Amino acid sequence: MVQALHLNLDQAWPAGALPFETLEATSWGPPLRFSAPARLIEAFHREIGPQLPPFLLYGSGDFHHLTALWVRRMTEPLVLVSFDNHPDWDVRPPRWCCGGLVNRALELPQVKKVTVWGCGNFECWWPGRLFGNRRAERAGRLEIHPWADHRPRSDQSRPGAILQAHWREHFEEFAKGLRGTNLYVTIDLDCLRPEEAITNWESGRFAASDVEWALTQLRGSGARILGGDICGAFSPPRYARRQQRFAAYMDHPKLPARDLESARKVNLRALETLWPLLAG
Repeated sequence: MVQALHLNLDQAWPAGALPFETLEATSWGPPLRFSAPARLIEAFHREIGPQLPPFLLYGSGDFHHLTALWVRRMTEPLVLVSFDNHPDWDVRPPRWCCGGLVNRALELPQVKKVTVWGCGNFECWWPGRLFGNRRAERAGRLEIHPWADHRPRSDQSRPGAILQAHWREHFEEFAKGLRGTNLYVTIDLDCLRPEEAITNWESGRFAASDVEWALTQLRGSGARILGGDICGAFSPPRYARRQQRFAAYMDHPKLPARDLESARKVNLRALETLWPLLAG
């Protein structure tokens, strides 16, 4: 059975430069990008889902909500580990949106916990956190680990907050508790510094070597990685619906223009670092 595949939704990755096969699905890209009605999500899953292996490379972080579909295919109880500059825990509609990945994953009976590492944007702090899934956090089913280096001291005491000086110690403790646990690992490249990944969103603070180290900790923890994915590479946005386009425009940060070929070169270097440890 094929263990890894590139699902081409948006031409974010140059298929000829990848070490595994590509499944063409660009007709699905515009309807699913950023948000989609449930009927389209389910139609996509019926058509594409049976063809997908445990490890996937796919396009922009605008499609990160699809990770909940990849996890749906896992039948054993698991912990979802996410490296992301955004918590993706927004409880507001639309239901299927890249900002709501965590909530769709937590609805699955096999997902026992979600833990998100490396959030650097405003959503983890007042007042943005009002729209997050704090109920799941209080219940212990969701752990958010946002960067707090430049936050007030009161914010640095937030449960899960991490600092550059000691985040590896926290991650080591987390990994030690995973022995015998099944994992699904998703990496959104926007968790990386801007010089190491070009994305459609704000950049995070991890170096690629940081996430490489974290994957090494997971691999050595005695846990079993059942599957995983990498998304978040830049692609020019294309949408199928006017409302979808407007909502995406309002939610996205206003970033400098990106050149697709230059972005691909940068992102391929990150992929070469991370993929062997994710799917190896």
